[in-house]
Amino acid sequence: MINEKYTEWCKKATKDPDVIEELKLISDNEELINDAFYKDLEFGTGGLRGVIGAGTNRMNIYTVGKATQGLASYVNSVTNNGSVAIAYDSRIKSDVFARVAAEIFAGNGIKVYIYKELMPTPMLSFAVRRLKCDAGVVVTASHNPSKYNGYKAYGPDGCQLGLEAADYVLSIMNSVDAFEDVKSLDFEAGIEKGLIEFIDEQIIEEYLNKVREQRVSPELDMSILDVIYTPLHGSGNKPVRSILKKIGVKNVTVVKEQELPDGNFPTAPYPNPEIKQAFECALELSKTNKADLLLATDPDCDRVGIAVAHNNEFKLLTGNDVGALLLNYILERKTANGTLPKNSIAVKTIVTTEICKKIASNFNCQLIDVLTGFKFIGEQIGILESNNEEERYLFGFEESYGYLAGSYVRDKDAVVASMLICEMAAFYKTQGKTLLTALDEIYQKYGYYFCTQKSFTCEGQSGMMKINNIMEDLRENIPQTIADIKVVKFNDYNNSLTLNTVTGEKNTLTLPKSNVICFFLEDDSSIIVRPSGTEPKIKLYISAVDSTAEKTEEKKNTLIDAGTKLLGF
Repeated sequence: MINEKYTEWCKKATKDPDVIEELKLISDNEELINDAFYKDLEFGTGGLRGVIGAGTNRMNIYTVGKATQGLASYVNSVTNNGSVAIAYDSRIKSDVFARVAAEIFAGNGIKVYIYKELMPTPMLSFAVRRLKCDAGVVVTASHNPSKYNGYKAYGPDGCQLGLEAADYVLSIMNSVDAFEDVKSLDFEAGIEKGLIEFIDEQIIEEYLNKVREQRVSPELDMSILDVIYTPLHGSGNKPVRSILKKIGVKNVTVVKEQELPDGNFPTAPYPNPEIKQAFECALELSKTNKADLLLATDPDCDRVGIAVAHNNEFKLLTGNDVGALLLNYILERKTANGTLPKNSIAVKTIVTTEICKKIASNFNCQLIDVLTGFKFIGEQIGILESNNEEERYLFGFEESYGYLAGSYVRDKDAVVASMLICEMAAFYKTQGKTLLTALDEIYQKYGYYFCTQKSFTCEGQSGMMKINNIMEDLRENIPQTIADIKVVKFNDYNNSLTLNTVTGEKNTLTLPKSNVICFFLEDDSSIIVRPSGTEPKIKLYISAVDSTAEKTEEKKNTLIDAGTKLLGF
């Protein structure tokens, strides 16, 4: 079967020279052929993501074509005269895949609005909502290495596609022949017929104005702040610099080596603001350029990481650190200036730091937990919107450096997050504090919560089987202790089960099913295990809780070792 697929592609995959060349190169390598064709790239609520290349298990114009035909069929099944918005980032072939998608939507009679140049993922969400589209697509693999690309699909609410719609798209994909059944209209012909239209600059300006409206302390003099910013060769360069200029941050130095789009990411092989390597060029620049803050956005500019100047050195803050800081800052300042909405709501994912529950409670703000994935945060905003209570939404965030203030988009937004981080840093600077000082004050008040994540890569078919076996083993053999600390509660979101391991009492979890397991320990620490939805990895989320920074750091390291052994690595 695999060899038959390979032979078919050799005959029919003739539109992309890169695919033709790769098919020739792997002709004598059974292992590479098997990995490229042993399965079809799966379409889920996160869309597609995979290695760029030839084959059914790769990102190429044919797998993008099948996904787009499926999404087009879905749009045509729910509406007549439908429309979609398309955006793309700096990754290899992102512009090509975006163009192919536009041609296929147009070939299916669907109006296409597409950005003229690379744009952040949140600006796709904004365009879908602003232009009242029935769906949207952004071509990106977020912060993955350069060999990856992806295809995120969005619904009319601006959230990533829901489960029912994703299943429909997948069912169409499974019945579509990539070489025979995909309808397409030439891009230029689509423009001439009015089926393809470039998104106007006015939409971009409206988006930036909506971002600016999310300021908490607009009276602050932002010129006191010195910032070094890197877009990591991605789509954040123009919008982040534009919003910082609009709010008065005059001293922004851009890392030149990483300023322009480049899908090979030559200075940042892992363009991920979660890791220190992404900051190396910014840290080098800080030796000659004064800065209070280093900002780094990932290639599709939906995540932002920071490093803070403190005692003559820069320290990277985690996504949990920044989420806790932003939540506390927003609640504290809105309370002080009388703009905190009544019955305010913040939303976080289940793998995000629990200190935020204490912060929210202190300001009488309701904190809602949702599954991992920012679409679940977007859904909560949608629920409020449907009840005419949208103004109650304050802030949504996840540990993986994703934040959103305001409801103008329904995905994480590094543009608004960059703005608020800078505002927050400027505010504390007026008080003679750094963000690290402010964070330590939070810890002193609520307890020290040190969180970290460890990922284990398991590529290919054998890797997928290994991840499945690990998850099943953890379900069948629940440990009584982890690092000599008693396990008091076990949550299995895939089976909607919560178990009190002390009393044996079982209850049903109300969140949707998801392949996630949580171990809660008697000292409020926790270990969470979940396979990545977008990468061939199994992830370990550690949260250590104690009374001092020293004790908590030691406990965190102990839990990392214990969690690693628990997974069998």
